[in-house]
Amino acid sequence: MSIAARTALLLTFALPAFGQITPRTVAFANSNPEGSPPSGAAWSPDGTRLTFLADDDKIAKPGDLIQIDARTGKASVLAKAAQLDAFSAPEISEKDRDHRARYAAPDFLWASDSKHLLLDKNGRLWLYNTTDSTGLLVVDTNTGSGDDPKFSPDAKYVSYLRNNNLYIHSTSSAANTALTASTADTILNGGIDWVYLEELDVRSNYFWSPDSSAIAYLQMDEAKVPQFPLTDWIPTHATIDQQRYPQPGDPNPTVRVGVVSTTSGATPQTRFIDLPFSPGNDYIPRFGWLDPNTLYIQVLTRDHQHLNLYFADAHTGASRLVYTDTDPKFLSFDHEIDLLPKGRFLTTSWRDGHTHLYVYKYDEKHPLDAPAKLDHQLTQGDYEVDTVAAVDAKSQTIFYVSTEGSPLENNLWSIRIDGSARQKLTTSPGIHDVLVSSDATHFSDIVSTATSAPVASLCAVHQPCVPFWKSTPVAPATDVTTTPVTFTAADGKITLYGTLTLPAAASSPHSVPLILNPYGGPTPTAEARNDWSNGQFFNQLLAQHGFAVLQVDNRGMGGRGRDFLQVSFHNFGPPQFADQIAALDQTLAKNPQLDPKRIGWWGWSWGGSFTLYAMSHTDRIKAGVAVAPVTDWRNYDSIYTERFLGLPAANPDVYKVDAPITNAAQLKGRLLIAHGTGDDNVHIANTIQFLQPLIDNGIPYDLQLFPRKTHSIAGPESRNELFNRILAHFETYLK
Repeated sequence: MSIAARTALLLTFALPAFGQITPRTVAFANSNPEGSPPSGAAWSPDGTRLTFLADDDKIAKPGDLIQIDARTGKASVLAKAAQLDAFSAPEISEKDRDHRARYAAPDFLWASDSKHLLLDKNGRLWLYNTTDSTGLLVVDTNTGSGDDPKFSPDAKYVSYLRNNNLYIHSTSSAANTALTASTADTILNGGIDWVYLEELDVRSNYFWSPDSSAIAYLQMDEAKVPQFPLTDWIPTHATIDQQRYPQPGDPNPTVRVGVVSTTSGATPQTRFIDLPFSPGNDYIPRFGWLDPNTLYIQVLTRDHQHLNLYFADAHTGASRLVYTDTDPKFLSFDHEIDLLPKGRFLTTSWRDGHTHLYVYKYDEKHPLDAPAKLDHQLTQGDYEVDTVAAVDAKSQTIFYVSTEGSPLENNLWSIRIDGSARQKLTTSPGIHDVLVSSDATHFSDIVSTATSAPVASLCAVHQPCVPFWKSTPVAPATDVTTTPVTFTAADGKITLYGTLTLPAAASSPHSVPLILNPYGGPTPTAEARNDWSNGQFFNQLLAQHGFAVLQVDNRGMGGRGRDFLQVSFHNFGPPQFADQIAALDQTLAKNPQLDPKRIGWWGWSWGGSFTLYAMSHTDRIKAGVAVAPVTDWRNYDSIYTERFLGLPAANPDVYKVDAPITNAAQLKGRLLIAHGTGDDNVHIANTIQFLQPLIDNGIPYDLQLFPRKTHSIAGPESRNELFNRILAHFETYLK
């Protein structure tokens, strides 16, 4: 699944039955003892300052709006938390909080004048003047539904979504205009449904024209999408929330792109673009403005084998196919398009075996007259381009993040559009999270390794970086060692990477039980990276209780190129399992203190499904934990599942062989399943269905439900209970 729960966020454990937990394993879902690196940062449009809300007290008080001067690197408070808290926010439900967290709704947006901010307080929108610290309530709703707010490019309007319709509000008056007026609750004008949000990484479905005269938006009609009931059993009278959720083979949302004028008066009219595609099957993952008169629109076919780019006339609705990328299995996860000056655009493709950048040219004055032509391949080599961080038209420079040098690390690079002057801008080892300023002269960098906690720095391009935030050092766990490891895959050729966490003092033969904790499924990037937030805290907790933990990235996962990931094509089980067993055997051979008769396995989401698959395909696993697992791939969503397994009607044997439930009656070892009853990603129906064959065949199991909790099972109490149960399960059945 696309959201892989991570085990880095833990809580203080209270385990009287199994002893006390050391300070190192004090977990930090809501109180990270090392501090939380700045998140949700944004550069002011003029590029003079980096801004973010403080998460801890290292720079100022939590909730203060911090600004870092680009010239000096000095931090100061732009607005105090008390000032911002004065702007009220409505109460929202746990479901709404989870939605907004995944929706990545920003805490604030800069206006183009670099003087005004738009504050999003759970859908209540405030216009904040940084000069005199005053605020104006722009949108006041009782439902917190002022979603996806934006400034118009000229900053004269604020746009937002409410009740599935698109609105604009003047920033200088009380004028408020509804641009769409659909009344059916299945019509989303500019909104995002669950499956596009989850599987296509869509974070916005409407965009202002460069001249602020119009908005292009995606209209989604979910009328034919089946509903799934999410039941809340906590009230005396249970309630049901009907979720629109397309499963493999079901009708997808019907989509089309419309253009509506923002200056046409009281009754705006939408013109829809004419595209030659299947609206109820195919997807529109990305679209936007090529220029004030022309749109670009991507269409991804339902089989994920064709990505077509169209240019469209915003005034007539006419369109033309200008570019196609194809793959006989499935295309990469990346669907981004970046516009370049002088009639060019930048796109990614893994046509040469790795995800790289390609420059295409088109007729800038007459975009619809002819297809775009490949100008040149910009990057190449045995590595992956993760993302394009920025495009600077003035210097003709592209900034991108890639894994060149090691699949376990990444760095920020710059290169001219013509392919010259390629430079590596970050040099320290680890994983870099960068944000480039609008003028492309500075960038922020949050970097960490598996053994060094995050450090946030402000960097001038081609100049040394100046740290402005550092983690609080926490004494390392002296009784635990974590080391990187490599293995040979089951094919006898490919190198696999992972980590092995061991109790340092245990050395006698067969004295240590071993727990495997793979994710296993398709991912955009590698999981076993040289990164601080890779779950090592819980691994160390398990090691402090006498367990070894092995985490390995098998074939079928991401970050290693097209062929490595496409092992998962029509194959959710055998090759992944074979690689894990190969890594297990190599680990046991090199570490005689590990006990081959006391092997555990646990995972979350795809990793939970993998746990069930493993326990039903070998008797070597003595205890396993599956958190929020898919037990039958016909239960999961259309976009994700069909990308790898195709349509159920066309590939019934694939769905049957790869479903953990198919071999539930052969399950060996003691199983614990944990699931949130409000999980809108992997529905609890998966767990309920899997329990039936266990009951039918007299197979014992343990079950832990979390009322109302979604896929992440978030919150201090729930996380504490979950990880206590996991530890207790392995203590009981592996010791």
